[in-house]
Amino acid sequence: MLQEQKKVAKIIAELTTYFLILGADQISSSVVKQGRQGIITFRANYEPGCEGELRDMERYLTEPKNNGIEDIYWELAGVGDSFDTNELLLVGMMVDRAEVNVEDGFVNLKLYKEFPA
Repeated sequence: MLQEQKKVAKIIAELTTYFLILGADQISSSVVKQGRQGIITFRANYEPGCEGELRDMERYLTEPKNNGIEDIYWELAGVGDSFDTNELLLVGMMVDRAEVNVEDGFVNLKLYKEFPA
């Protein structure tokens, strides 16, 4: 189970780095565990003009989960180049479901991750 907790920490680290690069100066995150499901809530602002990057982020985070990729590459999340969107794609493949809402200069994310029994 420790490995699953580390994966959640890597996801939050990757998103934090991504939004800092987009100019965020207000970032908050939380993790709630409900039974076997973890819910990562993330909120950040961004610099105007980053709408294209946000559309790409939404596409990457809503990719279907890929257990094979996750099992092999999860440790690489958060360690690539400072604006490597491949890491966002990896995050998308690590979560079971993602909800992305962009409004009023903020991005609100809700990421769902199932933990093994």
